[in-house]
Amino acid sequence: MYLLGYDIGSSSVKACLVNAETGEIVASDFFPKSEMPIHAARPGWAEQDPAMWWENLKLANRSVIEKSGIDVADIKGIGISWQMHGLVAVDREGKVLRPSIIWCDSRAVAYGEKAFRAIGPEKALASLLNSPGNFTASKLAWVKENEPDLYGKIDKIMLPGDYIAMRLTGEVTATVEGLSEGIFWDFQKNGISEEVMSCFGFSYDIIPRLVPIFGFQGAVSAGAARELGLKEGTPVGYRAGDQPNNAVSLNVFHPGEIASTAGTSGVVYGVLGEVNYDPLSRVNTFAHVNHTPEEPRLGVLLCINGTGILNSWIKKNMIQQGLGYDDMNVLASKSPVGSRGISVIPFGNGAERVLQNRDPGSSFHGINFNIHTISDMVRASQEGIVFSFRYGMEIMEEMGMQLNLIRAGNANMFLSSVFRETLASVTGATIELFDTDGAAGAAKAAGIGVGIYSSNEEAFASLRRIMTIEPDVAHRDEYEAAYQRWKRYITK
Repeated sequence: MYLLGYDIGSSSVKACLVNAETGEIVASDFFPKSEMPIHAARPGWAEQDPAMWWENLKLANRSVIEKSGIDVADIKGIGISWQMHGLVAVDREGKVLRPSIIWCDSRAVAYGEKAFRAIGPEKALASLLNSPGNFTASKLAWVKENEPDLYGKIDKIMLPGDYIAMRLTGEVTATVEGLSEGIFWDFQKNGISEEVMSCFGFSYDIIPRLVPIFGFQGAVSAGAARELGLKEGTPVGYRAGDQPNNAVSLNVFHPGEIASTAGTSGVVYGVLGEVNYDPLSRVNTFAHVNHTPEEPRLGVLLCINGTGILNSWIKKNMIQQGLGYDDMNVLASKSPVGSRGISVIPFGNGAERVLQNRDPGSSFHGINFNIHTISDMVRASQEGIVFSFRYGMEIMEEMGMQLNLIRAGNANMFLSSVFRETLASVTGATIELFDTDGAAGAAKAAGIGVGIYSSNEEAFASLRRIMTIEPDVAHRDEYEAAYQRWKRYITK
C-alpha cells in the first residue's frame, strides 16, 4: 500500500512515493534537472506556463513508478503541494487562458494597496488577517483592468495546486487554505470575503467549489490515468501551499509549533491558536491545514527574501574558485561568535515585507582591514541571515506566539553548524532537524485524507529526527550583543 506526493515548485516538480505502512520513501525524483524557466516580460513580472508544471509532473511521476516497480493499483492516495499565491485562470472548458502570474511577480502591489485603503486597514486586517498586498486576488485585479477581453472569458480562477488537481481529476475545486493565501477568505464570517469581491468587482462565480484540505477531493480521471500511468479512480486526498505543507511534513500542526526553511529565501512558519494578525502586515497569516472556526489554527508566515541567496553571492564573488558550501561552513566556524565585530545586513533580494516593504539592500559594517579575514566575512553573513530571522520572530512573539522549538529539514542553510547554532542561541529555541521534504509530506498527508491514518501523529510516526541543537547558554551574551549591534543598522 503506497501514497504519492507531488510538490509543484517554481524551479522543479517533485514526486515522492511512500510506503503507507512503514512511512519509508520508496522512490522520489524531480524534473526538470535544470530550473524551469520564469518568463519576465517586464521588470518585476514573473510568469510560468501551467502546462509546463504538468509535463514535468508526468516525467517525475513516470520516474518514481519505474524506479519502485510497484503495481499502481496499490497507490491509495495522492497529495499535492504547490508554490503559493500564483494565479491560474481557465475558461469553461478548463483551458488555461494565460500564463500563471506566480508568487514572485510584483505587478499587483498597487492594486492591493488601493484595495487596502478602500476596504479600510482595520476592517481588512480584522477579516482577511492581511493586506491584499501582492497576493492572488490583487493579481486577478491586474488582469481585470489590463486584459479585460481575457478576463471576460474566465470561468474559474485557481492556485497552482488547484490546477494540478483539475488535471488529475477533471474537477475544478478549491480549499479554505488556498483561498486564504489568495486573500479571498473572511475569517470573521468564515466565507468568501464580500469586501474583496466587491472592491475588485469580481463575480462569485469565478471561485471554485470548496473541498476539504484533508479528504476526498476527486479521483484520477481516465484521461489523467492514461497520461500518468496511474489507476483510474485513485483518490486525491490532500493539498496545501508549500509553506503550510512544509510544516505538515515536519508534523507541525498545533499552536506553538514552528517550521522553518532556509533556501534562497528563508521562512519561519508558526501555528497560532487564535485569530490574530500583525497590524503592520510585516508577517502574513493564513489558514493552516487543520484550521476550523471552532478551533482556529492559523499559519503565521515570516519570509526573508535575502537568505541563501546572500550565501550564494558570497560563494560566487568572495570565495576561492573550487571551494563549495561545505568549505564555506568550515571557514565560518573558524571565526568567533559576533564575527569580530562585523555586521552584515542581508536584505539584497528585493523589498522585505518584514521591513514594511522597504528595500534597504545588503550592506557590510565594521570591517577592519588589519584584523578581519574571509572567515569573519562568511560567518558575519550567516549571522546576519539568522539575525533577520530573530528580528521577524520578535514580531511573531508580539502576536502571542511562543517560539521554543523549531523544526526544519536537514537542507540548505541548516547544513551549516554556524547557522543552526546561531539560530538556536540567539532565539533561545531548540532546533530539531529531520530527513523529509514537501513531496513526502504531501504523500503522508494524503494518507490522513483517505483514511489510512487516523491522525497526524500516526501519519508522521516514522519521521526521523537527525539532530537536535540546543542554545549555547555559555555564549548567550556574545550572541545577544552581536544581534543588538546588527539591529541598530536597520532601525536607524
